Amino acid sequence: ISALAAMDSLISVDYEVFGKVQGVFFRKHTQAEGRQLGLVGWVRNTERGTVQGQVQGPAAAVRQLQQWLRDTGSPKSRIDRAEFRNEKKVATVQYEDFLIRK
Repeated sequence: ISALAAMDSLISVDYEVFGKVQGVFFRKHTQAEGRQLGLVGWVRNTERGTVQGQVQGPAAAVRQLQQWLRDTGSPKSRIDRAEFRNEKKVATVQYEDFLIRK
């Protein structure tokens, strides 16, 4: 972890993305984006047609993924909205990787 990231507090946030987000490789792109930002957590499809998950890591990087989930997504997705809840500071991250859950 860079010195800058070490100064940044670690946070954990739950997310859910609404819109056309299933069948458009949204989970795969979320995983790739999260890994590229050095984040850990998970992503899955829900039975109600949304994508949800949890992300953990340096606050600045988590903010970048939140913006990506709100505004970008996978190329064929159409995001109506993204909701974030249960944000909290964590002493250490609880995952070793960014995983796609079934």
